[in-house]
Amino acid sequence: MTDKLRRVAVIGGIRIPFCRSNTLYADLTNLEMMTATLNGLVDRYNLKGAHIDEVVGGAVVTHSKDWNLAREAVLGTKLATSTPGITLMQACGTSLQAAMGSAAKIATGQIESAIAVGADTTSDPPIVFSKKFAHRLAEIGQKKTTMEKIKVFKGLSPAELAPLPPQTAEPRTGLGMGQHCELMAKEWEITREAQDQLAFESHKKAAEAYRSGYMDRLVVPCAGVFRDNNIREDISIEKLSSLKASFDKSAKGTMTAGNSTPLTDGAASVLLASEEWAAARGLPVKAYLTYAQTSANDFVAGEGLLMAPAIAVSKLLERAQLTLQDFDFYEIHEAFAAQVLATLKAWEDPEYCRTRLGRAEPLGSIDRSKLNVKGSSIAFGHPFAATGARIVANLAELLAEHGGRGLISICTAGGMGVAAIMESAKAGQMQQAA
Repeated sequence: MTDKLRRVAVIGGIRIPFCRSNTLYADLTNLEMMTATLNGLVDRYNLKGAHIDEVVGGAVVTHSKDWNLAREAVLGTKLATSTPGITLMQACGTSLQAAMGSAAKIATGQIESAIAVGADTTSDPPIVFSKKFAHRLAEIGQKKTTMEKIKVFKGLSPAELAPLPPQTAEPRTGLGMGQHCELMAKEWEITREAQDQLAFESHKKAAEAYRSGYMDRLVVPCAGVFRDNNIREDISIEKLSSLKASFDKSAKGTMTAGNSTPLTDGAASVLLASEEWAAARGLPVKAYLTYAQTSANDFVAGEGLLMAPAIAVSKLLERAQLTLQDFDFYEIHEAFAAQVLATLKAWEDPEYCRTRLGRAEPLGSIDRSKLNVKGSSIAFGHPFAATGARIVANLAELLAEHGGRGLISICTAGGMGVAAIMESAKAGQMQQAA
């Protein structure tokens, strides 16, 4: 432990291409994708045989065999087997939360290096049977003879054999995330046109990021796939406006498959370290992770399932003594276009900021030209646990290239929000020189 907090260096990140569910990664598991992205990071930063103090991360959609996914992935990589693997899950905030936890340990001198990682596949969901049938299967394992095993199925009804479909509904409300966000869109009066425009911009920015070669710094091939397969270079407002509503199918519905993230398979990772560790290995620092915040709200009482990032960012700015306008880049996870737009409106709303955030004045508006400048989840896709690491790596790359300061905001299931601030290493170098 150190008496003085150290700066937490973001060395960089690597991810595999993201693919729509049941397409190019249909046969890959969480473990295979997580291992692939970790090996990509190892190759990019010359970490073969290196001991990393901890690899932390996980997946949201998992099987029972994934009980310590991070450690099993480490054992499949070129990292030293002495590298611990710690599995955690916080829905869509998983890998950002992993980075935040490891960053705190680096800052206090408990560790020198860490990797935050996330993977998710909705192509390989766990198939769950009724509890009654599951009990029969468990009982079979306790029987010794064939006849005893057969007797376990006495009175079996066909209904018991029907698998329960995988779902992402909130346990306390029974509503899916999209249904909750549709309620937010109505509350904040987010129009269909505004949502489609944000989705259009996300695809256009992401396509340009690939065309310019920018994404070559962040993406490595996996299973013969070289780029995300959800990006629509030929996207148009006309095409987006023709799509039917997905969650509220009445005339009042505004959210569609086009202005929402698709179900996605993929994995992402990011390398964090102390400055001393990075210097010893000749690894340039791209950015520093300086502040982080996790918040939650009472979505059951109607606060808005995906509105907690508005709270997290408000608290984060108070601690950092910054304003919402003090940033050069805003990376706001596009779970749905409506979520981003509702958050932006909340920050501008005097009543919300006074009653919910405890602020005398609203946070205000942001310069939209600084928002998700390379595209975001609507275009790239959203493998739940991987999105945080994708965003941290992307922001580090932007800050390394342009300098400045960036804000991250991610909504998660369960009415939670995760936010972080990153600073360019260029700024730190200039301060030291001064």
